[in-house]
Amino acid sequence: MKLTDIPFFKQVVIMATNCDICGYRTNEVKTGGGIEPKGLHIEINVTGIDDFSRDVLKSETCSLLIPELDLEVGPAALGGRFSTVEGILTAMRDQIISGGGMFGDSADAHLKERFQMFFKDMDKVIRGEKHVTLVLDDPAGNSYVQSLTPPTPDDGLKITHYERTFDQNEELGLNDIKVENYEES
Repeated sequence: MKLTDIPFFKQVVIMATNCDICGYRTNEVKTGGGIEPKGLHIEINVTGIDDFSRDVLKSETCSLLIPELDLEVGPAALGGRFSTVEGILTAMRDQIISGGGMFGDSADAHLKERFQMFFKDMDKVIRGEKHVTLVLDDPAGNSYVQSLTPPTPDDGLKITHYERTFDQNEELGLNDIKVENYEES
């Protein structure tokens, strides 16, 4: 485990495990602070090699979306992760493949064909042949994408802070927290 400062962001804890016996490897990232006052919506225009090398911190509460592919990955799928845009795209693809139980003998031929087309499109994105928008939505506000032009605005990156909904606050366990006069009964 290591506590690390991410420039223009905050402290994070990086945890990595590597088993010399079986070869199992894992890494996970947790933000060093609490839940931010507002949620965070980040859109990355993935149009070239520079965009693939952007650092990305995806918190454990962040969902991912690629509208051009009708692909949405919930927060639990990849957990907290520090990677690059290319690494996140590859992990999304690998996560879908690893859940491949739907591709058994009883799977519908039309469904199999649709997934084959999806994977062809996803591979084009990973090779840089198809431009997409990668959207990170984090109600806890603890995700981060590296700007290519800090501290000036980055044309390929759109960051929006938003008020969380009641349901998002409920999911984060914030609705039942008493933060004022908590010493009173």
